[in-house]
Amino acid sequence: MRVFAAGLQNETNTFAPWPAGARAFEEGGVRRGAAALAGQGPDHKTAQLWSELCRRDGHDFTPGLFAWAQPSGPVVQSVYEGFRDEILADLRSQGPFDIVLLFLHGAMVSTGCDDCEADLVRHVRAVVGDQAVIGVELDPHCHLTQPLVDTADAVILMKHYPHDDYLERAVELYGLCLGKARGELRPTSALFDCRMVGFYPTTQEPMASLVERFCEVEGEAGVLSVSFAHGFPWGDTPDTGSRVLVITDGDPARAAQLAEAIGRGVYAARDALLPRFPSIEAALDEALATPGLVVVADTADNAGGGAPGDNTALLKAMLDRGVAAAALGAIWDPIAAIACADAGVGARLKLRIGGKAGLSSAQPLDIEATVRAVSERHDQAGLGNSRTKMGLSVWIEVDGVDVVVNSIRTQVFSPDAFTGLGIDLEGKRLVAVKSSQHFHAGFAPIAAKIIRAATPGAIQMDFAGLPYVKKADLSFYPRVDDPLA
Repeated sequence: MRVFAAGLQNETNTFAPWPAGARAFEEGGVRRGAAALAGQGPDHKTAQLWSELCRRDGHDFTPGLFAWAQPSGPVVQSVYEGFRDEILADLRSQGPFDIVLLFLHGAMVSTGCDDCEADLVRHVRAVVGDQAVIGVELDPHCHLTQPLVDTADAVILMKHYPHDDYLERAVELYGLCLGKARGELRPTSALFDCRMVGFYPTTQEPMASLVERFCEVEGEAGVLSVSFAHGFPWGDTPDTGSRVLVITDGDPARAAQLAEAIGRGVYAARDALLPRFPSIEAALDEALATPGLVVVADTADNAGGGAPGDNTALLKAMLDRGVAAAALGAIWDPIAAIACADAGVGARLKLRIGGKAGLSSAQPLDIEATVRAVSERHDQAGLGNSRTKMGLSVWIEVDGVDVVVNSIRTQVFSPDAFTGLGIDLEGKRLVAVKSSQHFHAGFAPIAAKIIRAATPGAIQMDFAGLPYVKKADLSFYPRVDDPLA
């Protein structure tokens, strides 16, 4: 068999103030061919895994383009089309192929297309024909659309949030597509619209048990895959929302029946699944009353959802209350990072940090800080065994709070976002992280408690109040109490 693989990812916050252009992808990572097998990101790790599986099984593997940009506003149309057409050109020049594996996000919106993944797969199908097998792996924060499911042979979503299972899902997709190409499997898919918009960490109940249920159903004879698309609430598209996808072996009626049954199970838990986070002040009260290290998540200023990452509201509240033995990261402020690096370790200087990118950034914070460490190319552990770039980063100390300021916009995934700069987290009372959920895998082992705070920022959890314009059906929970009635 001849297998081709490519990846193109951006989680698009259509409410974010700036688009993603070529520079955003260059900063995130653009690798081609064999170079894609040498990267450290989840897309590169996935390409490496598919290459190893093909080598094990005696198949020819051709890696194409793998490009990723930090979540942002819509992708510039010419940039999206340039990457899409590059993938198509590789398929034409290096084909024919029996299997095409695509590592996509599922929530990419360009300035001229609301469903980039379906558009890409439609163009791929036109090149490779109906006999080739097309498999797609998606992030669960996707807009899972019928055109994509209809055009691909198999679509599989990561089950976990944090997305630490992307390699396991890549193995599943490879096996499913290989089975289809050999004529051993007949993947048949069905979608069910839960009519919900929400936020569903799988490390806590009731979502943890629901994921276990998905896996139990996959163990039944003839069921090839069960996926739950959380949806990406901050992408305004006709198909924004939560959906269930079931793939059976040649049994469309069973796929539809299971998708609805599982979807209604999720729907029944909708009220319990709705996030209810404390205010900043309430979160700090709870944190300071708890023995041991407490992690407070700055949920709404999460760069992983397209937010700038430069809102200082949580830091200001910590400083106003005189919180000591604490750390906060990472504030995206390349200007401040450069100023601190130029001043050098040990320097004490006046800084204006944050509050620069847009309305969701709120006000900048004027501080006096001591520069404790500088790293020109800081990084942190990312999803799975990947690494995430943070760029020029500095550790500054402000009235007893150790603050990480970085130049490459990213959420905090791991404690080494702090410890890699020399910040000792042992003995800290409070560590504040700009992230909604992906921090959980790294910080849960060291935290006495984790508190997600309702902070100001670009990815608010008031789903009923999101200003959708393109979303086709506004009858969804929590905007409507019982939209499936």
